[in-house]
Amino acid sequence: MHRGHDHDHHGSGGGLSQPAIAGVGHNQANTPARPAQWQVLHGEPKPGDGEQCGAVADLDLVEAAFVEGFLGASDATSFLRLARVPFEGTAADGARLALLRVEVESVADVGSMTPHLGGGSFRYDPLPARMISRRKRLRLVYFDGQQPRILDLAEAMRLAVS
Repeated sequence: MHRGHDHDHHGSGGGLSQPAIAGVGHNQANTPARPAQWQVLHGEPKPGDGEQCGAVADLDLVEAAFVEGFLGASDATSFLRLARVPFEGTAADGARLALLRVEVESVADVGSMTPHLGGGSFRYDPLPARMISRRKRLRLVYFDGQQPRILDLAEAMRLAVS
C-alpha cells in the first residue's frame, strides 16, 4: 500500500524480486488503439455506405489483400465477383458506370525532398535501401458513357447495383 491506495504498480508480484509485466494494471504501456479491419462485409452494402466498420477501417490492408489475390487469381472475372466488385453500377451523381479495367501499379519511393526555408528551393536525398518503401496501388477504371472514371476499391463498393 502506498499513497492511500492498495494495488500493484510493478507487475503481477509487486515485489522487486519479480519482473514487471507490461500491460498489467493501470501502468500498462501506452499501446495505440488497434485499428479495425474491414475484411468481411456484414450484409449487403448500401449505396453511399462505403465504410462498414467506421472511420478507422484499414481499407489500405483490404486493398493490399485484394491486389495480392487478384494478381494470383487464375480467373480474374470470378475473383471480382467473389470480391463483390460491381461490373456495372450507378455513381452518386446518377451516372451509369461499367467496369473496363483493373490496374495495379507498383510504386517504390527511393528519394525524399525537403523544402528550404522560404520555399524557393529544396534538398533531395536518395533513401538508403532499408528506408525504401514499396507498395501497390489499385485503380478500377469504369466508363460513364463519355470518359473513363478511376475509382478505388471503396468507391467501387459504394456504387449502387441494380
